[in-house]
Amino acid sequence: MAAAVKALNARIRANPVSDYLCSTHFWGPASNFGIPIAAVMDTQKDPEIISGSTTAALMLYSGTFARYAMAVTPRNYLLFGCHVVNFTAQSTQMYRWMNYWHFGGRDAKMAAQGALKDVEAKAVEVKDKVVDGVREMTRSK
Repeated sequence: MAAAVKALNARIRANPVSDYLCSTHFWGPASNFGIPIAAVMDTQKDPEIISGSTTAALMLYSGTFARYAMAVTPRNYLLFGCHVVNFTAQSTQMYRWMNYWHFGGRDAKMAAQGALKDVEAKAVEVKDKVVDGVREMTRSK
């Protein structure tokens, strides 16, 4: 049995593509890509739910390990790309967080919601007038 496993391993390692696909240089970054994918998807969500401290920690993590991916031998470009994508997405999140909490984004959102409530109130008022007008027209016939 051990000889069969050893022969299979030698056959896999003989092909550079299958050798790479069976290595931690591939599976580490491949499994790590869940973090940047989630970060990119989160850029579409409300900035009110962004955690500034978590975003800063993820930026530091990605920056550090992007450097580490280039320091190992052989260089792991897939891991480097994973961390660059994550760093970019986290930077976007940090900008959105700063804009919302420190540069007036929250106030603008609240003002827009207030204006929306005014428009809704006017729409209800107009609807009530139209309904009353239709009722009067049907009574007069």
